[in-house]
Amino acid sequence: MRKRILVLDDNQDILDIIHEALLYQQFEVKVTLDSTTIINITQEYQPDLIILDYHLTGKNGQEICQLLKTHPDVGHIPVIICSAYVQKDTDLSAWGCDDVIAKPFGLEELTEKVNNLILG
Repeated sequence: MRKRILVLDDNQDILDIIHEALLYQQFEVKVTLDSTTIINITQEYQPDLIILDYHLTGKNGQEICQLLKTHPDVGHIPVIICSAYVQKDTDLSAWGCDDVIAKPFGLEELTEKVNNLILG
């Protein structure tokens, strides 16, 4: 069974690029623009990994990550936050995520980080 990845971003072009890149790597991918229902979507889809944009309308990626990580049903799922506002040496524990990808990023970096968290 293919591993599932949920991607949240408010930019459709970025969602399309990430979707295609991860499909090419043989992952099952669901994308969403809606941060307000992320807990429900996560509970229904049951992904193996979540990728969040940091700069979203409403709550930011760090706030959404903290919501996910403290939720009893989905808190175990690894989370990657993508951001143009992050440095390579960002303290992940402050964000609550499992990894960070600085934008702009290459597809090789994306797939490497995804594989490290999903496949170990």
